[in-house]
Amino acid sequence: MAEVLHSAPRFTLIEGLKDTLSAALGTHLIDAREEHGELILTVRREAVAEALRILRDGHEYQQMMEIAGADYPQRAERFEVVYMLLSLTRNSRVMVKCSTDEATPVPSITGLWPNAGWLEREVFDMYGVLFAGNTDLRRILTDYGFEGHPFRKDFPLTGYTELRYSEDEKRVVYEPVQLAQDLRQFDFMSPWEGADYVLPGDEKAAEHPATPPVADPKTTEKPSDTGAGAKTDAKAAEKVAAGAPVEKDTAIDEHAPEPTEARPRRAARAGKAKDTKAATKPKAAAKPKPKAPAKSRTRKPKGDPA
Repeated sequence: MAEVLHSAPRFTLIEGLKDTLSAALGTHLIDAREEHGELILTVRREAVAEALRILRDGHEYQQMMEIAGADYPQRAERFEVVYMLLSLTRNSRVMVKCSTDEATPVPSITGLWPNAGWLEREVFDMYGVLFAGNTDLRRILTDYGFEGHPFRKDFPLTGYTELRYSEDEKRVVYEPVQLAQDLRQFDFMSPWEGADYVLPGDEKAAEHPATPPVADPKTTEKPSDTGAGAKTDAKAAEKVAAGAPVEKDTAIDEHAPEPTEARPRRAARAGKAKDTKAATKPKAAAKPKPKAPAKSRTRKPKGDPA
């Protein structure tokens, strides 16, 4: 058996646990099997609450970790409700399953684990599974007034209604879904692989098929087939010598200016500006003037005659 990696903490599959729990559940059990390192118990729908009580009280599966749903539209009872149980003292996990349809409710286990109330509401909201005994079975993830159940595999990809904010009514309004274009299904097939349907954009090509290939295509296997060769060149030279007009090369623009290199060199222009050389030379830095010696001043004492 291939090893499967789990995001949950590693646990060990207890040897003999399958036989022990199968005997404990008795007539409540439909099937027991070990798969991917886990023990999966399938029980009767009407006895699911009693089976979980036996596992909690008699075999130390204290915690109910999760309730999940699954949809199999090809089955008569299309929905499966899956319970994940954890035993902390045994370091063991088991998975308990029961099946139902759109109209038959599943017994609620809110009396065993109070957190089951929210989890049952989630399964009801996403799949439409009813739980008998849940006193608060309301939608929990979808919007108010939402119709349908998003996780059903027969639910349309676009939904039935769409909501938007109306500036006229100043509130959120619900309207039927209107698609700007048809919902396209992509099969990721390359058109060169030979699709057996008309690809989008090829409608005209399908109405007007391509011209069938020519049975005997014309080929130029030798120079004489094209009219070229030495004789043709000689005849063209004779026509030019007799004064026949010569075709100009249309690739050359007649109005294009001459290249700069082909123009005659211009004479140097005499400028009218004066003292240009002197004006462009940098000025020499001015030499600092020597400072005069400071004069000493003596103050006369008070009362001293001049």
